[in-house]
Amino acid sequence: MADNVRELRPKPADSEKITINLGYVDLGHVDLMVREGFYSNRSDFIRTAIRNQLERHADVVKQSAVRKGLDLGLRNFSREDLEAARRAGEMLHINVLGLASIAQDVTPELARATIASVSVLGALHASPAVKAALADRTR
Repeated sequence: MADNVRELRPKPADSEKITINLGYVDLGHVDLMVREGFYSNRSDFIRTAIRNQLERHADVVKQSAVRKGLDLGLRNFSREDLEAARRAGEMLHINVLGLASIAQDVTPELARATIASVSVLGALHASPAVKAALADRTR
């Protein structure tokens, strides 16, 4: 039976939930588009609208990301990465557009000893203790 099950649309592996406020008329238009079958639900409409705007401005976003020295996409920082930076006497400057993830086994002390600054446009995943330790270095 499980061989017959296929995922129609894969769920994104990493996503962040956001909340938006819409006027009643705009919301009504969205609901009408859903009811007419153009979109499966409100979230599908909103995701599509956001992707269309990002695609429309893709060149400007790319140029800005390059100018600001941002890593695009998913960037993981393991305990081993940070320990190697400490051994080399280097301080990391985390600049990410997307998702920056600091491993759960990274201690606040190691993070403070190896991370000079954190700038993330998107989401930062780290333990609450590491986030607190880097609060004064996060923009």
